[in-house]
Amino acid sequence: MKHARHPVAGASLAVYEEGEGMPFVFQHGLCGDQAQPGQVFPADVGFRRITVECRGHGVSEVGPKAALSIATFSADIADYLAGQGSGPVVVGGISMGAAIALRLAVRQPERVRALVIARPAWICDAKPANMASNRIVGELLDHYPIQEARRRFEALPLVKELERDAPDNLASIRGFFNREPVDVTAALLRAISTDGPDVTEAEVSAITVPTLVIGHGRDLVHPIGHARAVAGMIPAARLVEITPKADDANAYRADFRAVLSSFLREL
Repeated sequence: MKHARHPVAGASLAVYEEGEGMPFVFQHGLCGDQAQPGQVFPADVGFRRITVECRGHGVSEVGPKAALSIATFSADIADYLAGQGSGPVVVGGISMGAAIALRLAVRQPERVRALVIARPAWICDAKPANMASNRIVGELLDHYPIQEARRRFEALPLVKELERDAPDNLASIRGFFNREPVDVTAALLRAISTDGPDVTEAEVSAITVPTLVIGHGRDLVHPIGHARAVAGMIPAARLVEITPKADDANAYRADFRAVLSSFLREL
C-alpha cells in the first residue's frame, strides 16, 4: 500500500492507495481511518482505492478544530483531486464518508463519475436523531474525565436499547472512550454529529451518475430507512441490503465486497 501526504489549509492529510487501475476515492466513517474502507474493498476489479484520512482521523493532522465539518472534509477531497489533475472518478464512503461523497456529487458533479453510498447516517438534514449517541459521547468527553464520562454513558437508558437492537453500534461507541487524543475525539463527535451534508432533496434527486447504495438492518446509527430514502431520491441508484454487521461481521464484509465488486466491474 502506498502512503503519501496532502497539504490543505491548516493541516497535512494522509493519503493511502492500494490496487491498480482507475481511481476510486473511498472514504471512512467518523473517528475511523483508511482501514475501514480497506476491509471491504474488493481486489482485482480494475480500480485503485484512494482514501484520504480526514482531518483528525488516522494519522492526518487535525488543524483548526473550528473547521471540522463535512463541508471541510469534502473540500479537502476536492482539493486532492484537483491536485491530481484527473477527470471524473468514482467517489464513495461509509457513514460519514457517504455524506462526504454525497456532498461532492452535488457540489462538484464534474469530479464524480459514479457514487457509492454505504450505510448512510445522514440523508440531507443536519443533526439527525440517529447521531445523538455519538453527540452525547462527545459532550461527555468534553466535560468529564474519561472514566467518569464512560460511567455516565453506561448509565443511560440508550445503552440498553443499543445492546438489544444494535450491538455493533454500541461496540463502536464504547471504542470512542479509548480513542486518542481525547480532545480531538470529543471535538469530532460534537461537530460532525450535529452537522450534515448541506444538500437538498431536489439536489440529490438531480444526481445522474450510476449510484450504489448499501445498507443493512440492526443498526440504529445508520438506519436502513436512510439507505432506502437516498436510493429512492437518485434516479440511477441501486439499493442492496447486506448481512447486518451485528449478525455476522465476516458475512457483512463478504457481502459488501461482493456487491461493490459487481458495481465496479459494471463501470
